[in-house]
Amino acid sequence: MPQSNPNMPICRDCDGFATVAIDTGTRHTDGTRVTLRVDCPACTGTGHTRPAALVRAGR
Repeated sequence: MPQSNPNMPICRDCDGFATVAIDTGTRHTDGTRVTLRVDCPACTGTGHTRPAALVRAGR
């Protein structure tokens, strides 16, 4: 039996990959890389957009 899937549209700006790690090119003293974690500004890091009806209603 297939699992139910809520109808949550994927963000068109990030295609569902809402958070990325960007390498700055420098290293910490222990040798690991310095990275920045950046969230998609359109979906605020969720990967999904809210249905238009909820946006218009202010929910």
